[in-house]
Amino acid sequence: MKKLAVILTVLSLMLTSAFAFAEGLDVEQLRIQFVPTNTETADATTAEFSAYMSNLLGVPVTVTVATSYNGIVEAMESGTVDVGIMPPATYAQARSMGVAKAILSNTLVDYDQVTELPVEGSKVGNFKAEVLVRADSGIEGYEGLVGKNIAYLGAASASGYIYPVAEMKKLGLDTESCNWVNITSIPSAILAVINGQVDACFTFEGSRYVFRSAVNDDNGNPYDLYEVLKVAKLSDADIPNDAVAVNSKLSEATAKAVEEAFLSMAADEEGLKIMNAWGHTGYVPAVEADYDTIAEYIDLAAD
Repeated sequence: MKKLAVILTVLSLMLTSAFAFAEGLDVEQLRIQFVPTNTETADATTAEFSAYMSNLLGVPVTVTVATSYNGIVEAMESGTVDVGIMPPATYAQARSMGVAKAILSNTLVDYDQVTELPVEGSKVGNFKAEVLVRADSGIEGYEGLVGKNIAYLGAASASGYIYPVAEMKKLGLDTESCNWVNITSIPSAILAVINGQVDACFTFEGSRYVFRSAVNDDNGNPYDLYEVLKVAKLSDADIPNDAVAVNSKLSEATAKAVEEAFLSMAADEEGLKIMNAWGHTGYVPAVEADYDTIAEYIDLAAD
C-alpha cells in the first residue's frame, strides 16, 4: 500500500506539471529560436528545451538556433518564429520594426571585475562589453586600440561591436584607422588574439571564464586564458541582458502562457539545467526602457 501511495503521488505531480500553462494558449504549435553565446552548448540543449516546453504548454514546441543576429529578426518578421531569445541590440531592431515585444529579460551571474570569476549566488540584469588582448601586448584602454586589428562579432552585437565602438567614438578616437575582422565565434576570436592574428577582440564580460575549456592549443589542450589574455577595457555603460520576445502577431493569452512557462523554469531543477547551458540564471519581467539606450549606441556606432 505504501508503494502504491508513492506511485500515485509521483503520478499526481507529473500530471500537475504537464500542460501547466496550456490554459489560454490559442496556437497549435510554438516555434522558439535563440541566438546563442556558445553554439555547441546551445545545439546540445535544443531537444531537451523543446521537450520541456512542450510538456509545460501542451503543444509541440520546436527550438532552433539562429545562424545570425539578423536572421532571427527576419524570422520574426516573416512569422516563422513565435518566440525569440534575443540579444539586446537585436531585440531593439526587432522592436523598431514592430515585429517583437519583450515579455522577459534573463538574469546572469555577476563577475568580479578584478578576478573575472563568477560571484556565487549573484543574479544581475545587465553586463558589460569586454576588450580582450594578449597579456604581453601592452594595450590598455580604448586608446590602445587605435590602428590595431580588432575581431568583432558582427555589427548587430551589443558587446561584440556596438558598445565598444560607440564609446571609442565618444572619446573622439579614430575607429576608421582600425582593421576590423568579423569573427562570429567567440572562441575563434579569442584564439585569433592568442595566435597574434588580431590584436584584440570584442566580447562580453566573463568570457575568459565562460570559454575557459573551449580554446585549445595545437595539442588539443585548453589555454589558460587568465594567463595568456588580459582585459584591456570593460565598457563604461551597462548593457541590458537578452530579451525573451514574442512575435507581435501572437495573442496576449498565448504571450502570457509563454511568460509563465519561462518563469517556472528557474524554480525547477531540470529547467535550471537547460537555462544554465546558455548562461541564464533566471527570468524577470522585461522593462522596455532598459532597451531604449541601445538605439542611441547603435546610431553612434554606425555613424
